[in-house]
Amino acid sequence: MHRTRGDPELAPLARLYATTFAEVREAFVERYHRDLVAAFGALADAGVLELATTAATHAYLPLLGDERLVRAQLAVGLAEHRRHFGRAPTGMWLPECGYREELDAPLAALGVRWVVLEAHGVLFATPRPSFGVYAPVRSPGGVAAFGRDPDTSRQVWSARGGYPGHPDYREFYRDVAFELDEEVVRPYLHAGIRTNLGLKYRRITGPTDDKQPYDRARALVRADEHAAHFVDARRRQASALAALMPEREPVVLAPYDAELLGHWWYEGPEWLGLVLQRAAAPGSGVTLTTPADVLASGASMQTVSPADSSWGEHGYSAVWLDERNDWIYPHLHAAGARLLAAVDRFAATTPGPLVERALTQAGRELLLAQSSDWAFIMRSGPHASYAERRTREHVAAVLALCDEALGGLIDDATLRDLEQRHNAFPELDWRVFT
Repeated sequence: MHRTRGDPELAPLARLYATTFAEVREAFVERYHRDLVAAFGALADAGVLELATTAATHAYLPLLGDERLVRAQLAVGLAEHRRHFGRAPTGMWLPECGYREELDAPLAALGVRWVVLEAHGVLFATPRPSFGVYAPVRSPGGVAAFGRDPDTSRQVWSARGGYPGHPDYREFYRDVAFELDEEVVRPYLHAGIRTNLGLKYRRITGPTDDKQPYDRARALVRADEHAAHFVDARRRQASALAALMPEREPVVLAPYDAELLGHWWYEGPEWLGLVLQRAAAPGSGVTLTTPADVLASGASMQTVSPADSSWGEHGYSAVWLDERNDWIYPHLHAAGARLLAAVDRFAATTPGPLVERALTQAGRELLLAQSSDWAFIMRSGPHASYAERRTREHVAAVLALCDEALGGLIDDATLRDLEQRHNAFPELDWRVFT
């Protein structure tokens, strides 16, 4: 605020950021007591939200190999949800919408009632669904699959043809950390590295490097217009679908990553709030619902076998399996096989506490190694070396811990160090891999 005090365009933005940051901190600390999980749980308890879960470390399930490893990823994700919210979820967001036929049985056995699939996972099911993606289908194992609606995806996801790319919205890439002189931003950098500070004073403007100052009021007017357009488009879509499927109400599933709203698209949360208000208003022509409520309505579902599929480029696993990251899977499979062998060795015994800890930590390291983030980062760019290091580190830990457990010579100091550094899933039990 001091630096921009003489600039009639930037000074109001500096004051806006100061106010926004203070309000966010007050909400986080005072209203939610630094516990957003509890805040979401309270909304779920009030019937405002339906909460779903995902696999333990967002592993790309179609490429994990052994079914026991897949089941463990699913089971730990479900257990963590119960630990945090006190109840089991009814549905699961499959990581990257990745699906293959072999997932049906473990999902059903673990009590998952519904999953989200990319559109072609439902559209190319066998037999073909009578209502496309506009009604859930039932897998042979009894799991309902909701297909992602392509129209709502394009309108919100696309930076070119969708709402987020409008010239009036805030430009993500023009951050003061990179625009100001180094001596100005140095006190606010970590280890002297320029990274986003969250102060962005430019709007998208258009396909030009000459970005104009951000106008918050103008951007919010645009968010309201886009919310009105989105709800009206859903009304027209629902009306057209109802004429084609008069025997049942059409269902339009519109799922988005949370990071889109507020991070990439700064005005996204305001847009979403306006969408919900407009859709809930009398006469909107649409009804807000959740997958669980759709299933509770008792509407019949066609039984089909969903197609192997994912979202992402090309829609069939290509993002997580190409020449830049395919080398990881033989190592993940080998580490998984080593862990399963160790688990089988001790499953019928009562191992001592040190062996229990080693097996549990080996399981934790394997779950971390399986994260789909590593393959994605290796494929997408500048931080590939970090993803490679993390993958190698976790795989090596699995192999070492299993060898030590099987050999009866466990290094307690090394084990303790791993337990402190890689401490996800505090209630993990190695028997989840049996």
